[in-house]
This record gives sequence, structure tokens and C-alpha cells, in this order.
Amino acid sequence: MIDEGYIKFKLFWQQQPNNFMFDISDLMHWRDKMHELNLIGNYPELGIGFGNISQKFENGNAFVISATQTGNIYPITKENFTTVTNYDLAKNSVWCRGPLKASSESMTHAAIYAFNQSIKAVIHVHHLVLWQELLGKVPTSKVVVPYGTPEMAMEIKRLFDEEDLGNKRIMAMAGHEEGIITFGSTLMEAEAVLMDYYSRIR
Repeated sequence: MIDEGYIKFKLFWQQQPNNFMFDISDLMHWRDKMHELNLIGNYPELGIGFGNISQKFENGNAFVISATQTGNIYPITKENFTTVTNYDLAKNSVWCRGPLKASSESMTHAAIYAFNQSIKAVIHVHHLVLWQELLGKVPTSKVVVPYGTPEMAMEIKRLFDEEDLGNKRIMAMAGHEEGIITFGSTLMEAEAVLMDYYSRIR
């Protein structure tokens, strides 16, 4: 069963136009590349989007992430992103500002950034065949752990501590059908990890 698009954390949203002080064209480029491969998109029969992408541009907790329910948009625009300004994993809370609410996966992205400061880019995609192939072969979250929750944040910490997630840079989400996450110090690095596995099933 697909479980996607529902925000499971407390979201404090400041609605305002984006006014980025940095260039997000690289973020937009890789998001559209994922869309072209149908790794980010939407389920028409369910009316919900899937997949998201984020990047850190500055020190601190802030990162820019594709907004909730933008999977069907192509090409992406700057107004389809939101800045997560802060988060509290223990209190299941996310603060964001932008024209749209942050992705339902913002808590998961936040956890990855929190547990490894060298990570500057995260890509979350959906692909059933690749997901089935990766389960148990790469760091895999427990099936009982839902996405976008403090439990998933702690599960990501476990994967860093016990399953070498920091070096593998890819994980399968057993409790989130089709869900795969890759990351790196750059978006190009995160994409390269994903494409390495993706190319093996094509």
C-alpha cells in the first residue's frame, strides 16, 4: 500500500514568497532530471505526489526542499520549493517558510542532515522494482517505522551507527513502499549513487 504525501509532524509554516539569497538552479535541474526518469512524480489514480529533493546552502539547520504535493509539476519553478528553517526531531516539529508547505518527508531529510554534517543534498525517490531489489541489500529501515516521524529519525540514526549508512549513502524504506533515499555532499554525488543502482535494473 502506498503511504505518501501526508504530513505526520507538527508543521509551523510562514507563508511568503521565496527570496533566496543563493542560486537554486542546480537543485531545480536535478529535481527535473528525477521527474524525467519518473523517480519523482505523482500517482494519478491516488491524486498524490511522490518523491522530493533538498539541499543545504548554509551552516545551521536550514535547507531548501521541494514543497508538498509538487510531484506533478514539470518543469519545477522556484516557487515550488520551501525553506525548512528549523526542526526538532524529538518534538516532531518542523518550521518552514515559503509559498507552499514543506514536503511530508522534511523530517526524514532533517534527520539525515542532523546525523552527518558533511551531507548537503538528499534525494528521495520512488521506484518499485529498484526498491524491491534494494531491500535488505543496502541499509534498510524497519518495516514498522513510518516515514516523516521521530521514529524514522531515530531509525536513520541506527542505520548510520549500525549499517554504515554514512558510507553507503543509500537506504531503502521498508515501511514506505517504493521509497529510496540517497544523499551526498553535493546533488551530483547523491544522484550518482542512485544512478549506480538504478542502471543495474534497466
